[in-house]
Amino acid sequence: MRQPLFFAATLCVLFIAGCSSRPLKEEPLPSDVTVSGDFANTAGVDQFIQRMRQQHGFRPAETAAILSRAKRQQSIINLMNHQAPKKSTGPNGAWTRYRAKFLTDDTINKGAAFWQRNAAALSRAESRYRVPAEYVVAIIGVETHFGGFVGKTRILDALTTLAFAYPRRAAYFNDELADFLVMTRNERLDPTQPRGSFAGAMGLGQFMPSSFHRYAVDFTGDGHRDLWNPSDAIGGVANYFKGNGWRAGEPVAVRANVAPEFRAGSLKTGFDTRYRLSELAKYGITPAQSLGGVTQVSLLELDAKGGYEYWLGLTNFYVISRYNHSVYYAMTIHQLAQAIRARR
Repeated sequence: MRQPLFFAATLCVLFIAGCSSRPLKEEPLPSDVTVSGDFANTAGVDQFIQRMRQQHGFRPAETAAILSRAKRQQSIINLMNHQAPKKSTGPNGAWTRYRAKFLTDDTINKGAAFWQRNAAALSRAESRYRVPAEYVVAIIGVETHFGGFVGKTRILDALTTLAFAYPRRAAYFNDELADFLVMTRNERLDPTQPRGSFAGAMGLGQFMPSSFHRYAVDFTGDGHRDLWNPSDAIGGVANYFKGNGWRAGEPVAVRANVAPEFRAGSLKTGFDTRYRLSELAKYGITPAQSLGGVTQVSLLELDAKGGYEYWLGLTNFYVISRYNHSVYYAMTIHQLAQAIRARR
């Protein structure tokens, strides 16, 4: 999914295909099967060709021909190496700056306009998957500015470069490359044509190839799952939320009232924490509004300008974080969704 972060891409979207866990038979490639171009004589390429034959029925010559058309992009490796977040040594207003990139009048207005243009598809998705339309719109807004920036990198180049020239994540991107080739075969696409993020994310919702296979839907009824079609993208994002456990009718997050004596660092925070409300109350942390009977939450800490903000995240907040494993990302989606609904 995005890059959005890109963000997205983005890049935090780890959806690993299970098929790669099956052992490969060590069979020699036909003597006339060779890969030319940037990935000629590259370690792992012959094994990948074997994998595509054994697991997906690709002819070795077919896979070799596709890989021969891929270009190694050093710029992609450089961008990947710059993704590591910098650790903060104390409050610096990082959340306020992050939020300001996405919650702008322009983005909110464009979100309301996107909703208007795609009202029928959003209504159908909400009815079918029980995910509020505003959260689907917010995802597409943050990921690609409502389809305005879907990425210009050839997906074949991105995934091949990362599968064979980026050892730290080679196994993951090897899986994604395999899923991409299966996707293009099934959808009858030229593998050199799809473009997206430098990490291989595609379409309005920035799905990685493995997410395409798990969650993409044909929402237009034309027989294809087209990540670049707004209706199919809307259906896919809603299906992604449903598949990751969205709970219809439940809140996403609420502000927490925090006692003056509470000190940052006293409790672990993050979307993957779990606390009973009774436990948090002992530290002077209580919800600012009703949670509708929910008794277990995550404790979220946002480094806002002027001091930390504390929120309580519910199951649906965790579901949003599956799209991008970041508290700031998930909270941005939540707040942007609310702003777009209010503007509409």
